[in-house]
Amino acid sequence: MSGRKVKLDGRVEHQVQRQAGRRKKPESMQDKLAKMKIWQLSLALVLVVAGVVLFIGAVGGWFSEGKVVLDAEYYCTDCDGELMELTGEEYERLVSEGKSFVVLVDQGGCTTAERLKGYMKDYAKDKGIRVYRMMFADVKSGSLHEYVKYYPSVVVVSKGKVRGYLRADSDDDAEMYNDYEAFKGWMERYL
Repeated sequence: MSGRKVKLDGRVEHQVQRQAGRRKKPESMQDKLAKMKIWQLSLALVLVVAGVVLFIGAVGGWFSEGKVVLDAEYYCTDCDGELMELTGEEYERLVSEGKSFVVLVDQGGCTTAERLKGYMKDYAKDKGIRVYRMMFADVKSGSLHEYVKYYPSVVVVSKGKVRGYLRADSDDDAEMYNDYEAFKGWMERYL
């Protein structure tokens, strides 16, 4: 059939030429090996790039840090929800030691502060954690003043760095000051 003309419906075609255009040339073993090597190298490159991005992201803090794990001394089985007093100097020492802890910042005589203190005590008792209480006057002279401008507030510190805090002057945080479930939800974003 090589080169033979066939007449179909008044048209003359070269049957062999049509079939030759449709047929694939069999792939040699060398071609298969070359394609396999290209795929392997591409996969290896993608994995290396992904590994580098993940490593740099973890070191650079690109990814969510996850939940805060408090230092062991702040967990207890018989916690009664009482708050431990903390001075500004003690706070600075804990931060410099890279500790992870929670501190309630308030000042006596404020109904909002008393309500937030009650929420904090209930949460601490339910979760079996110890929480510090620090007077706002001590905040004004320390590094925490960079974050906490008004009281009351709750500050979550992870490895010596402030991870989260309630802002008494923010409408976004107002619900946490007025509803225990909202406060609990905020705390559980961190702990």
